[in-house]
Amino acid sequence: MGETQVIKKRRLGRTGLEVTPICFGTSGLGDMPSTYGYSVDEERGRATVRAILAGPVNFLDTSRNYAMGRSEQRIGAVIRELGGLPEGFVVSTKLDRDMETREFDAARARRSLEESLKALHLDRVQLLHLHDPEHAADLGPITRKGGAIAELFRMKEEGLCDAVGLAAGRIDIMMPMLKDWEFDALITHNRFTLTNRNALPMLELAKERGIAILNAAPYAGGVLAKGTDSFKRYVYQEASAEVLDPVRAIEAVCARHGVPPGAAALQFSMRDPRVSSTICGVTRPERVTQTLEWAAFPIPDAAWDELLALPFATDDPEATRVYDPG
Repeated sequence: MGETQVIKKRRLGRTGLEVTPICFGTSGLGDMPSTYGYSVDEERGRATVRAILAGPVNFLDTSRNYAMGRSEQRIGAVIRELGGLPEGFVVSTKLDRDMETREFDAARARRSLEESLKALHLDRVQLLHLHDPEHAADLGPITRKGGAIAELFRMKEEGLCDAVGLAAGRIDIMMPMLKDWEFDALITHNRFTLTNRNALPMLELAKERGIAILNAAPYAGGVLAKGTDSFKRYVYQEASAEVLDPVRAIEAVCARHGVPPGAAALQFSMRDPRVSSTICGVTRPERVTQTLEWAAFPIPDAAWDELLALPFATDDPEATRVYDPG
């Protein structure tokens, strides 16, 4: 995939938004050591945001609860420093539950957006998602008439965002919501990768309904980018040798063909016509450059034949994950 294709924008589903096929995820740059296994200080986080906003990718994803608000704060500091967003840039953020009570009703959704806009130094965002309903105290206040989802759609009507989406983990919770509401987009993470295809039924549903698919975490939480020799984690958890065996099989194929495993993992998502944009987490400026290089790296057909012939899991890869937003 050539570099001109990497930066060429495409329409995001049925919305009027134009986005690049790469989106930069920013949870880690807020500093979430319990999730990612390393820390990111404020200046490194801000420097990464500067690199994103100065580069050819026009799409950035964050959330109210990433690192307990630090992700949005660091992004907002750079936006203020620059005097505003670059022209045509698309910011995606998310409505989140109260992190102490886990309550997630319409009032909490409204407060979440207000907190986000204040932190980001923005009056509105282009894309706004309902986030992680499975971690709320109760789905009722989210899905009922006048609940958090209804409030999300009201925000769109008020012009506080251009498009609305659903960003969650468990597809059994996402799919009924996607059927009941006219979402413009969805985010799935860790569930459509070289090692796992748990989200396939949901991708087909989204395709049928015209919902734009944003595929996050193509590196399975980082291991396909960093390598099993130095990074023994899988989908944000310490991983045994047995859990890492499928990743090592991918690394072996890539080694035979002289392909960086990160490039294969990224392009696996990018080459799927159902995926509008692939969300890649970055926590240092060099990773911004590396992502673009991996997206353009030439991968021979023989390598794809071997990679796609490898077995993959279809279970929920985060079924045993203990969620920690800090």
